[in-house]
Formats: sequence, C-alpha cells, structure tokens
Amino acid sequence: MGLLNMVLGNASELDPEKLKKEFEGILTEGEVIESAWKVIRDKWVFTDKRLIMVDVQGVTGMKKEYHSIPYASITQFSIETPGTIDEDCEMKIWLKGQTTPFVKEFKRHANLKEIQKALAAHVMQ
Repeated sequence: MGLLNMVLGNASELDPEKLKKEFEGILTEGEVIESAWKVIRDKWVFTDKRLIMVDVQGVTGMKKEYHSIPYASITQFSIETPGTIDEDCEMKIWLKGQTTPFVKEFKRHANLKEIQKALAAHVMQ
C-alpha cells in the first residue's frame, strides 16, 4: 500500500494467509479468514463465520480493539459517501435487537465498495 493510499484512506486488500498468525488466538477451531481489508491502520477481516473489525488505537498502535460481529446478527448495512461540507464517509451496520446502528467513519477518499461487496456476499447468503 502506497503512502498516498494511506493518507487518503483507501481500502486495500490484505492476504488472508499472512493474517493467520495475528488472528490465531482469536479464531475458533476451523474458522477460516476468507478476505481482509486495511483502511489506514484499521482492519476488516471477513471469516467464514463473522466480521472482525480491528480498531488500532493510540500513537504507537499497540492498543487494539477487536469487534466481532456474526453475520447472522446483521440485518442491514449502508454506506454514506462524503458531501461538499461533510467530508467523511460512513458505514452503518444494524444488528438484530438494536435500533441504533454500529457506525464506522472513514476518510473522504476511502473506497468502501470492496468492503461493502464482501459484507454483502456474507450477509445475503
């Protein structure tokens, strides 16, 4: 991933094989990483059972939040593109039993189409 993509926040695909070691303590027995995307420092990892969103925090990036969402609990999702005044993109994911969606913000030039496509492939089975 080039420096320009990092600054602009474009989603870039990661090699699932290279993530095995990082996620070995998180995945259940037999769970397989199917695809993964990196947006600046954060990762969206799609397994055969769930979506794992890794929020890298702090200056050093040592602190991480792993948010796990089983596909069966997702009822709908949306992407909001940037406008003239509001420069951020947003992805919203609604979960069963909750009226307020989970919201993730991205930079203006983030290309969320591939993430949305991967999410749709798992949720709409």
